[in-house]
Amino acid sequence: MPRLSAALGMFVLGSIAVLTSHAWGLEPKRAQDWPQWRGPNRDNISSFTGISTNWETNPPVLEWKLDGLGEGYASVSVVGDHLYTTGNVENSQCAIAVDLKTHQIAWKTPLTESNPEHGYKGSRCTPTIDGDRLYAITSNGQISCLNVSDGNILWKRDFKEWKGRMMSGWGYSESPLIDGDRVLCTPGSAEAMIVCLNKITGDEIWRSAVADAGDKGKPGAGYSVMAISEGAGVKQYVQLIGRGLIGVRASDGKHLWSYNKIANGTADIPTPVVHGDYVFGSTGYGDGGSALLKLVARDDGVVAEERYYRPANELQNHHGGMVLIGDNLYFGHGHNNGFPICVDMLSGDVKWGGKIRGAGTGSAAITSVDGHVIFRYQSGEVALIEATPTEYKFKGSFKPEIQIRESWAHPVVCAGKLYLREQDKLMCYNLTAK
Repeated sequence: MPRLSAALGMFVLGSIAVLTSHAWGLEPKRAQDWPQWRGPNRDNISSFTGISTNWETNPPVLEWKLDGLGEGYASVSVVGDHLYTTGNVENSQCAIAVDLKTHQIAWKTPLTESNPEHGYKGSRCTPTIDGDRLYAITSNGQISCLNVSDGNILWKRDFKEWKGRMMSGWGYSESPLIDGDRVLCTPGSAEAMIVCLNKITGDEIWRSAVADAGDKGKPGAGYSVMAISEGAGVKQYVQLIGRGLIGVRASDGKHLWSYNKIANGTADIPTPVVHGDYVFGSTGYGDGGSALLKLVARDDGVVAEERYYRPANELQNHHGGMVLIGDNLYFGHGHNNGFPICVDMLSGDVKWGGKIRGAGTGSAAITSVDGHVIFRYQSGEVALIEATPTEYKFKGSFKPEIQIRESWAHPVVCAGKLYLREQDKLMCYNLTAK
């Protein structure tokens, strides 16, 4: 089977596929910015180089910390000298801006009239920053557009307008997708599974009706974030919903294909990995699993052909996410077990790992920088692992100063700084310190 770099015809720098921010519809940012979920290219790869790669002798150093982010599991976005997140503060779920020069809260804007009620209280959404605007989705199902300079709300839409529905009761966890002049979100109803809005006005452009396909999982939105694909020569949005993976045509929202086999009956969470004509998806729990699909043009549409499926006991990611570097996927394998693993994406063959107990326990949220993958475990420990398919190369770990509850917020590396959100607290570690 051909390697990804050749089979997919993409521009490759070293072993990492490179896309510009224009591919995701965002206004161009500085290379070191992290303006949205999974970074400028939504591939979970930081462009920064020069980190310490021996955490045994030279671990990251805490530079500063901050209180005031409220209750939540949301990660952070970083643009210029400001950081953005969401959190439950007093009696509302808020969008929050932090001044990185002063290490103080710049503004907080209430988005809800009260704290949303659901399991594991708190925010989930990582805001999307696009030019002078911020977009966020609250866990009770509202999408808002704010002025990034002062937090003033410019428009807001409630998912109730589209009969929004979640597959289970832990709250909406999506981060909005900006694509050109559009912003997209997943209310989750049969008649409006995905909705496309004008990003300036909030007016509806189209809604995507998606039939309930398959017996696995449950109807409604999952806990995932959609991705853009040009698979089979058709621009489409790929999302993991309660019934598994779907693709809808970007031009008009037409439902193109569904894949039900990886859906589980509790929570479908990880963001799908999209590369050329391929889509890799995975979910946790006992009835999840992983699959690689190839998107193929057929008649006037697209079909998703299964290249392989691996059951949950063989290969699955719970909710810490996955990163594709070269031909290989890196992530934490196993439900509630972030066992480090490296998998050849095209074949599904395990290069190493899958049974290795990492530096911490529970699921592992990951990101990638400078040829390495950072694992942040539910128990708080943060580990550095070299991104090589040859063998498991553990480079050390450390325990952050603060660990309150489940450390589920995804780590972010921006301009050599590692940002760790821990409920109300934010920690900033220097990755280059000697």
